[in-house]
Amino acid sequence: MALPGWLESARRWVVRPPGSTVDLGSLWAEVARAGELEAEVARLDDDALVSRGRGGRAEFCAVAREAARRELGLRAYDEQLVGALALIDGRVAQMATGEGKTLTAAIAAAALSADGPVHVLTVNDYLARRDTEWMWPFYQRLGVSVGWVTEKSTAVQRRAAYARDVTYVSVNEAGFDLLRDGLCTDVADRVQRPLGAVIVDEADAVLVDEARVPLVLAGSTLAGPDLALGMAGVVRDLRPGEHYQLAEQDRTVHLTADGIAAVERALGAELYAVQNLDLLTAANLALHAEALLTRDVDYIVRDGRVELVDGFRGRVAQRRRWPDGLQSAVEAKEGLTGSGGGSILATITLQAFLNRYSRVAGMTGTALGVGEQLREHYRLEIAVLPPHRPCIRRDEPDRTYRTAGRRDEAVIAEVTAVHATGRPILLATPAVADSEALGERLREAGIACTVLNAKNDAEEAAIVAEAGAIGAVTVSTQMTGRGVDIRLGGSDQRDHDRVAALGGLYVIGVGRHDSARIDDQIRGRAGRQGDPGGSVFLVSLDDDLITRYAPAESPSVADAQRIAEQVNLEIHRNTWRYHYLLEQHRVAMADRREQVLTTGRGSEILAGLRSAEHAALVRLHGADRVAAVARTIVLHHLDTAWADYLGFIGELREGIHLRAVANLDPLDEFHRAAVPEFRRLIPDAEERAAAVFAALDPSGADWTAAGLGLDRPSATWTYVVDDDALGTDMSHFLAGLIDLFRTR
Repeated sequence: MALPGWLESARRWVVRPPGSTVDLGSLWAEVARAGELEAEVARLDDDALVSRGRGGRAEFCAVAREAARRELGLRAYDEQLVGALALIDGRVAQMATGEGKTLTAAIAAAALSADGPVHVLTVNDYLARRDTEWMWPFYQRLGVSVGWVTEKSTAVQRRAAYARDVTYVSVNEAGFDLLRDGLCTDVADRVQRPLGAVIVDEADAVLVDEARVPLVLAGSTLAGPDLALGMAGVVRDLRPGEHYQLAEQDRTVHLTADGIAAVERALGAELYAVQNLDLLTAANLALHAEALLTRDVDYIVRDGRVELVDGFRGRVAQRRRWPDGLQSAVEAKEGLTGSGGGSILATITLQAFLNRYSRVAGMTGTALGVGEQLREHYRLEIAVLPPHRPCIRRDEPDRTYRTAGRRDEAVIAEVTAVHATGRPILLATPAVADSEALGERLREAGIACTVLNAKNDAEEAAIVAEAGAIGAVTVSTQMTGRGVDIRLGGSDQRDHDRVAALGGLYVIGVGRHDSARIDDQIRGRAGRQGDPGGSVFLVSLDDDLITRYAPAESPSVADAQRIAEQVNLEIHRNTWRYHYLLEQHRVAMADRREQVLTTGRGSEILAGLRSAEHAALVRLHGADRVAAVARTIVLHHLDTAWADYLGFIGELREGIHLRAVANLDPLDEFHRAAVPEFRRLIPDAEERAAAVFAALDPSGADWTAAGLGLDRPSATWTYVVDDDALGTDMSHFLAGLIDLFRTR
């Protein structure tokens, strides 16, 4: 019998929701079968429950639902089970805020763990530990072990956590552990196992927004002469427009002729003399720090340290720093003690790291906006899950004002009027400074408010949890990865019905972001699980988004966001074009290193070069000892060669854009220089290792690394860095893109 038209339309929407590139029909059928088994499974004792879960997917869904009910007091919705199956199949599941992604991921991770280790990658340490502790009874009931890793975890703790069936860890920390493992000289020192399946939380932010950002492992070195502090004082006295010019949408800065003269007078030296290259570099870094990086926008100063603000999440970025020179320049600008520098030992982009997993899946509330990039860079499709209850949030059209001043006056007036009713309000701002300024204006207007930004991110969970209480006014930088639902009536929902009657949480966006996805995440804080709610964005025509990206003749938010998103897509592609070659070289070097570390390859390389004495070395010292020394020597020279190569690549990228002046393609020229350099890398390293091996004293009793002159860095540190913080080819490329898209 044919279904009524409206029911058939509803069925099609559930099977393939708008925008979904995955047909969910078969998944819904499996979940329906799990529902039929629910009563039967509920009667099983704990041992029988685990055994039943080893059946088919429908049986596992029924068992997982029952385990969650017994241990967590949560009954997984059908939509959550469909989402879990989509993750198991290697999809990106789009689920709205408040729809239960944490339990969905746990169900999928438990199932995937039957085939090997599973990592659930979070956006910060807090969520890694919180989700582990929250879901631990569920995993235990299913016989699945689980652990977590944070920045403060020791090597022993990391090794134990990665040995579990499921490991929760921030994406950066997992990547850093991969880099550190890649420099181990003994297999026993590694902390990770071979990478298996991964489930990525906030998948659009991690897989796309941050994917082009390299993770860096550096070795500590003694700081050189401190030019940065003196140079900061010199550039502080320079005047914009006269001594330096901002260019290309304020993304680059350069000294004018008057500026060069002023700096040279202050230093008593010629900036562009060959012997003063260090002075010129320090001057450019100091100028960049002074003119382009703003305190409480790009970074904050806390506890005597410069801490970078993550532009995607509005919070302090864990272990993030700029390249050494720029980091020192900003520290000098703020009058802080320099944190020292070091040479790069290893690096990998998040995109390359994530593609090393055997199976990738992810969750987010806003995947559709990056569907093209997910397919292009990860071959991932999107499964859009309908909400468990229909969304009844009222989203108002944008209110546009000519200036930021008028916009902010309207914000205060709107908050004052709504706050008088007791309805809770969440105000979202693009930067730390904006949130603090708005908070101060609200207090001056007699409205008590709580400000959540990078300066108090440690208290964020408690602040967000109470943002839905009667009369609450919360000012926050953007909400990605906060990890806490805003419940109407406060965390205990005591006044839920009263707040619902007032219209629910009211979200006010003060300016829009470069990405519409971020704005959608902000809106999504209201209207959770069928609750009432409302949202509106107040924007001004002099907002940074508009002035940087919108066509001058007809500025609009929609056009500006479209251009910004296209520019970011092209930046991602362009960055990957450079890093693709570097990743191929990294894999080749890692393969050779693995051979040396885990086989007798080191001895084979060196024994052939010193065959006459090799037998004698074995009779004095034994084959195992000689093999260990050979391995140590070869690994040292491979690692040193790779670090030197990364330094070469960094210098090459810094100036490769200048090749365009001669009508040469910078990417072609990059390849032309990098490929032959790498081809020499391994042979040269092994030749140097052979020379050290040939000089060994056969009677020497102490063949330590130090004794052989093979010292490694006394300490290592990690950081995440923009692909090209000082601009160069990327800035020129970006400026051209903006002009191109503006004219379309």
